[in-house]
Amino acid sequence: MTDEHGLPVGPPVPGWTAALQPRREALEGRFCRLEPVDVERHGPALWKAHSIAPDGRHWAYLFQDRPPCEAAFLELLFRMEQSVDPLHWSVVDCQDEVATGTLSLMRINSAQGVIEVGNVNFSPALQRTAASTEAQYLMMRYVFETLGYRRYEWKCDSLNARSRATALRLGFSFEGIFRQAVIYKGRSRDTSWFSVVDREWPQLRAGFERWLSPDNMSASGQRLRSLIDFRADVQRASGSAGQPPAAV
Repeated sequence: MTDEHGLPVGPPVPGWTAALQPRREALEGRFCRLEPVDVERHGPALWKAHSIAPDGRHWAYLFQDRPPCEAAFLELLFRMEQSVDPLHWSVVDCQDEVATGTLSLMRINSAQGVIEVGNVNFSPALQRTAASTEAQYLMMRYVFETLGYRRYEWKCDSLNARSRATALRLGFSFEGIFRQAVIYKGRSRDTSWFSVVDREWPQLRAGFERWLSPDNMSASGQRLRSLIDFRADVQRASGSAGQPPAAV
């Protein structure tokens, strides 16, 4: 469409005011529950979960290294508990009520309806589980359905292959690389940008819910079909061509 000068402009957003600010509230799922970070409730369990790892490699692309001891970890967690942006949640396993990871909402711009998921730090006990995927689903659903955001971002070090692959698996679209965007731990970072926008959420939600369904679980507890397969099914059923190519 064009404006009064004949120049191309974006589509109108009728009735837009602002999205809501995220609050410190729990988000319930089947496999996990997201609870606002609480040092007293979650600290010892999170330290134990992270201590399973023989080294700090899953901290390599975070802005801080793995703390050397429990006291230092609890100090870090206390700062996370006090923070408003980022606003941090713990991922609590519904079966044993143990916290095994954390993630946050950050760079919160409610006026523009833009928000980022970040500081994702899942311990080995949480990685590659149904709970880890459900945690991302619960946060995405909260952002779009409860808070009313238009755009949900994922950013990572462009060298972080696991994070890039996870973003694509979850349905984010790759948007490009910001070169020399950040300095952290004394080194330069090119940042890969990904996003989901609100019009894409209904199909993504359907794919998540089919993947998380008990019908998609074998007797041994393994998922029978992939999340990407279910998302493709939903896109075919709706007649959608799907999202733009994600690989470069």
